Amino acid sequence: MKRGKAKKPESYRERTYRALPGPGTLVSSFVRIKETDLHILADRDVTDLALKLVLQYRLQIEKYIRQHSEFATSLSPLPADSLAAPIVKAMLAAGTSVGVGPMAAVAGAVAEYVGRGLLQSGCREVMVENGGDIYINRSQDCTVAIFAGESSLSLKTGVRLAGSNMPIGVCTSSGTVGHSLSFGLADSVTVIARSTPLADAAATRLGNEVGRGAGGSAGIKRALAKSREIIGVMGVVVICGEKIGAVGDVELINLRE
Repeated sequence: MKRGKAKKPESYRERTYRALPGPGTLVSSFVRIKETDLHILADRDVTDLALKLVLQYRLQIEKYIRQHSEFATSLSPLPADSLAAPIVKAMLAAGTSVGVGPMAAVAGAVAEYVGRGLLQSGCREVMVENGGDIYINRSQDCTVAIFAGESSLSLKTGVRLAGSNMPIGVCTSSGTVGHSLSFGLADSVTVIARSTPLADAAATRLGNEVGRGAGGSAGIKRALAKSREIIGVMGVVVICGEKIGAVGDVELINLRE
């Protein structure tokens, strides 16, 4: 459902971060419906239930788009709608908080709402990844590797997340990798927030900030400065080439060790 841009080389679209070692005894499930491509880790196989949840939430979003076509195309925030489904309200709110269109939050919103649905069904621990946007609810600390394209820091740098902060959203946007619309130059902008839709929208907005100018150190500083203005963002990591910057409640981990 995200608006696309020019295709990248095939190797850039490989979801290589999914080949990383999984966290202990959690069971992997995969659900793919159109643009939605979920990798779920939970304490049991949840494929069938997750499929139903994805269909449910996609239907709500698609129905809203049929009634409000601008929801799918707007690059600017849209007004709140008290009659909309909760997932649509969350996307509208995230876009408004960050200053982007609501579809910038779609992957994070689907990840979070599917994850919450799984928890309500009896799962105790859940991680739902949707194209680099992750909703996490675990009882222990965990580390997420950052995929940053051809940067030497890609998959060599990660963020450690405290179990005491769960549930949490970790979303990554890129101007050089992937199919989602971005006007940035960053190899990756990773945002940590309580709300996964907010983290998704903020990653898009901050990636655009890196692209205002020539990127590099100035772009990283611009994005990190802007992140301080977004209420609800806990931490941000920006990778642009061989340069990295971080702000907020972020514990960076060197995965080369």
